[in-house]
Amino acid sequence: MSETTGQVSRVIAIEEHAWTPELRAALLKFGGDETITTWSNQETTNRRLLDVGEERLARMDAMGVDFQVLSITAPGTQQLPPELAVPLARDANDFLADAVRRRPDRFAAFATLPTPAPEAAAEELRRCVSELKFVGAMLFPRTGPNYLDHSSFRPIFEVAAELNVPLYIHPGLPLQAVRDACYSGFSSATNLMLTTGGWGWHAEAGLAALRLTLAGTFDRHPGLQLILGHMGEMLISFADRADALTKTTNLERSVLDCITGNIYATPGGVFSHRMLRQNLDVLGPDRVMFAVDDPYKSTLGQQGKAAFGRGFCRDFIETAPISAEEKSKLAHLNAERLLRI
Repeated sequence: MSETTGQVSRVIAIEEHAWTPELRAALLKFGGDETITTWSNQETTNRRLLDVGEERLARMDAMGVDFQVLSITAPGTQQLPPELAVPLARDANDFLADAVRRRPDRFAAFATLPTPAPEAAAEELRRCVSELKFVGAMLFPRTGPNYLDHSSFRPIFEVAAELNVPLYIHPGLPLQAVRDACYSGFSSATNLMLTTGGWGWHAEAGLAALRLTLAGTFDRHPGLQLILGHMGEMLISFADRADALTKTTNLERSVLDCITGNIYATPGGVFSHRMLRQNLDVLGPDRVMFAVDDPYKSTLGQQGKAAFGRGFCRDFIETAPISAEEKSKLAHLNAERLLRI
């Protein structure tokens, strides 16, 4: 199909989640993340997270998504003890690899990494990319009290740079002390939403990427690429202001240059054309890719085909106030280039 009319021939979604029964059980046992309890208790969401087969494929078709990059949902194995995180991450990655082997025409995968054991995490990234042919990894902002810029995690970034694969930084919960100080004082439902999808999650992910920049990650690895979901996790919209940090550092490049040269963004479930336009304005059309945040946006997908004929994801892309070329890059070309899929 010609894409000059604004209709796109392929839609690739790259923030699409799953988990395993063993990981779910461990996360519930160790607690500390109410979202895990919520998702586990929602029968439909839990079932969809566990499924990487026919139900998921049918949901993709209804949404108008041709191809998913699978990833283990937040917080992965990052908040577990090292002795559990390492085998559970390996098992979860093998689970994703099996899904890709069965349907390479519909799936690729990001690795989940056991960051409580950083050296093991780096080796798991190497295994996943070199042996399982994963296209990168998904990380979450913190492991215990330490953000991703902590020196102990540098082996992970060294391997990613060596293998030339991107790292997707997904939101995670703020520290409890921050939650108590900044995200409390309302009803329990409002507190949780303020902590997560209403604000706190996204501030955490954007901060993690900014801290990596300030820590000289891109000086050490100029070609390393990060991906931020949810329209850039606040960092992209604040990039010009964040550049003021440059004069306080000894970075080889400005903060703004790092943001616009080493970071990609996706909608990640935020279906806002005006936020999309801002991402394109800041990053340029070559650095914005599509993502759904499946299965958390799946109810839209179930309604989408009836409402729009081609699925709500295609409708969002094809009705965006951007050029046909920009639509094609958003829908699939940028992901094909960066992830080599």
